[in-house]
Amino acid sequence: MLTREFLLKADCKTSFGDIEETLLWSCEQRAASLAATLACRPDHSPVWIFGYGSLMWNPIFEADEIAAGWLEGWHRAFCLRLIAGRGTATHPGRMLALKQGGRTSGLAFRLPEARLHEELALLWKREMITGCYLPTWCELQLDDGRSVTALTFIMDPRHPLYESDSCPEAIAPLIAAASGPLGSNAQYLFSLEEELTRRGMEEENLSRLAHQVRSLQQSHCLKQA
Repeated sequence: MLTREFLLKADCKTSFGDIEETLLWSCEQRAASLAATLACRPDHSPVWIFGYGSLMWNPIFEADEIAAGWLEGWHRAFCLRLIAGRGTATHPGRMLALKQGGRTSGLAFRLPEARLHEELALLWKREMITGCYLPTWCELQLDDGRSVTALTFIMDPRHPLYESDSCPEAIAPLIAAASGPLGSNAQYLFSLEEELTRRGMEEENLSRLAHQVRSLQQSHCLKQA
């Protein structure tokens, strides 16, 4: 599992797998992206992060508050070709991102202002290795009735790793087979399904995808037996 200690020490060129040089972002590029994002900070209110994938069960950054909520206008989609971490360039998997349309439930994390830059720099190292996301300030509705502005990582459809076809039939075989230095692509999907279920946020499409991946893996095991 990805840990804070691992991420602090990680060399992005090698720690997540072999990433094509033209795709890999430099430290300077990540720093510039973070600075540009903070320059667009809507106001001086606390900075919240919206977690809709692995941030929900393994955020690794420090937060002063965690609250359930939802984002209107975006939905989960495994539309990012996964070539590192839990996949490789030769056997790519699929990673989660947000695409336009629908609604997404998740967790909002309020970051401590005193450690804001430190925590965000760590987050950028985790999410922006190839610059595949568009860090965007979005309005979140929290379950307790509050409305907050949160930083959300949305898929950049112009990125070379973007995949338009994210239907279960296309991506289930990829997720079932892919793995990398951080583990298997399937385990990521199963962990997400488990976390959503635990929090009463089940999504029918995601559960169906997880079922298909399990069936493919069981079929493969039977063939190997």
